[in-house]
Amino acid sequence: MKKLLFLSIFIFLSNVNAQEDAWVYFTDKPNTSTYIASPLTMLSQRALDRRAMQNINLDATDVPISQAYINQIKNATGITVMAKSKWLNALHIRGSVAAIAALSSLSFVSAIKYANHSLNARLHSPKHKTKAVNKQLSVDETYNYGNSANQIQQLNGHLLHQQNFTGNGKIIAVLDSGFIGVDAVQPFQNLQTNNQILGGYNFPDRNTNFYTRHNHGTMVLSTMGGFTDNQLVGTAPNAKYYLFITEDVLSENPVEESYWVEAAERADSLGVDIINSSLGYFEYDNPTYTYAYADMNGVKSFASRGAAMAFAKGMICVISAGNSGSTSNPHIGTPADAFNVLTVGAVNSTGAYVSFSSIGPSADGRVKPDVVAKGANATVSNTSGTITTASGTSFSSPITAGMVASLWSALPNKTNAEILQYIKQSGSNYATPNAEMGYGIPNFMAAYTLGLAQENTLSSKIIVYPNPASTYITFQLPEKPTDCILYIYDTLGRLALQETLTHVTSQINTSNLGRGTYFYELSLNGKPFYGVFLKD
Repeated sequence: MKKLLFLSIFIFLSNVNAQEDAWVYFTDKPNTSTYIASPLTMLSQRALDRRAMQNINLDATDVPISQAYINQIKNATGITVMAKSKWLNALHIRGSVAAIAALSSLSFVSAIKYANHSLNARLHSPKHKTKAVNKQLSVDETYNYGNSANQIQQLNGHLLHQQNFTGNGKIIAVLDSGFIGVDAVQPFQNLQTNNQILGGYNFPDRNTNFYTRHNHGTMVLSTMGGFTDNQLVGTAPNAKYYLFITEDVLSENPVEESYWVEAAERADSLGVDIINSSLGYFEYDNPTYTYAYADMNGVKSFASRGAAMAFAKGMICVISAGNSGSTSNPHIGTPADAFNVLTVGAVNSTGAYVSFSSIGPSADGRVKPDVVAKGANATVSNTSGTITTASGTSFSSPITAGMVASLWSALPNKTNAEILQYIKQSGSNYATPNAEMGYGIPNFMAAYTLGLAQENTLSSKIIVYPNPASTYITFQLPEKPTDCILYIYDTLGRLALQETLTHVTSQINTSNLGRGTYFYELSLNGKPFYGVFLKD
C-alpha cells in the first residue's frame, strides 16, 4: 500500500513538473495611443502605404506587447518565453503546469491556454492515437529534367507574363524550414544579382542566418523566383522576397505556430504583400497537443487566427492544403483552415486531382481547398542547383502564390479581398466546388479580365463601426440581408456572440464582451464575409 501511494505521488509530481507549452494572453497594451500617434515606430512606410491603399486603419493589434509585461513573464520562476504575437497580444511560454498556472495571478494576464487540450477547461474531443508527421509534406524527388511550362500554362499564367506582369512591385514572404543553397546556386542567381532577396530571419535559432537548416524552402522558392533558361521559370520571377525560417524539422511542437505568427507580423511590418506557407500543423510529438478535425474551424488554432489577422492587415496568405488525402485523416490542417487564406490543393499535369492532396471542407463547412495547381511532379531546383521534379501541395501553393503576385502587379489598385475573389471566380469548378479541388484550377488571365471589368467601390463592402467598439458595434451592409447570422469569436476561438441581422444597418450590444480582439463571420445572401474588430 505504501509503495502504491508513493508511486501515485511520484506520478502526480512528475506530471506537475513536466514541461508544457502554453499561450498567455494579456488584458491590454498600455502605450497604444503613443504608438498609434507615431506609426513609423511600428510599421515601415511601405506597410503604411499598403494599409492606406486598402482603407485599413491602425489599431491596437499593430502595437507591440508591453515590454513590462514581457519582462514580468520572463522573470517568473520556471517560465521560458519562446515566442510572442502583438496581433494576438500573447506570449508562447514553456514551463511546468504549476509555474504556468501561477501567472494567472498577474493583473495584466487575461487568459492562459495550454497546447495540451486536456488542461484547458472545455469539452474535449475523443482521444485518439497519433504519430509524428512531416509538416513540410512529403517530397518525391526524381531527376526528370523537364521545364516548367506546364505548371504555368495550366493556370494561364504565361498570358500574364507575356504582358510583362511577372510580380513587379510585389513582395512575397516565404515561411518555411530553410533555404540552403539559395545564396550560391545558379537558379537563384537572378534574385541575388538584382537584389530581389530583401532579407529574412531564422526564428528557431533567433538569428539572421536563413540560408541554412533545410532544403524544403529552397525548392519552394524556386517555383516562384527561380530562373534557369529553358528549364525553370518561376511564376513571379520579378517579385522581391523575404525568407523566414519558422519550422524546426527536428521536432513537432506548437511553438512553430507561434514562430509562424511572429514571421507573419514581421512580414506585415516590412510591407509584404503575399505570404506563402508550404507548412501545415495537425499532429504533434506530444499527442495531447494534437488537433482533431473538428478543430479545423478557422478560429481554434493560434496559426489560423494569425493568418486571419494577416488578411485583416491587407496581405494575402497562400497556404498548402496538405498531403494527407490518402490517409485515415484526409482533411486539411492548420493554417489551411483559416478565414480568408487561399488554400491550395494539388493536381497533376492533366489537371486531375492527385490522391495525396488533403481535402475539405473546413470543420465549419467552408470550401477548402480554395483552388488547386500542379503538385505532382512539379519542376523545382534542389540545393545544388539541379532542375528536377518534386511532388506535394508544398509546390502547388508557391506556384499559385507567384501567380497571385503577378496578378496583383497587373491590378495594383485592387484590395486583397478583391484579388482573392477574382481568383476564386476564375476557377474551373467555381459553380460546383467540391472537397477535393474546391473552386478548381484558377485561370489567372480570366481573373485579370474580371479585375479590369469591375470597379473598386464601397458598395460591395461591409462597414463595421466604431472600431474599437465600446457598448455597441454597428454592421452596415451593402444590401438587405436574408437569413444572415453574425458569429463573433474571441482570440481563443470561442463563440462569444451570435446574432441574426435583419436590417441594412444593425446595432449589436457588445457590453458583455471583454476587452480585446474579436473575429466576426457572416454570410450575406450567400456571400461570406469575415473581419476583425476591437473591444475597449
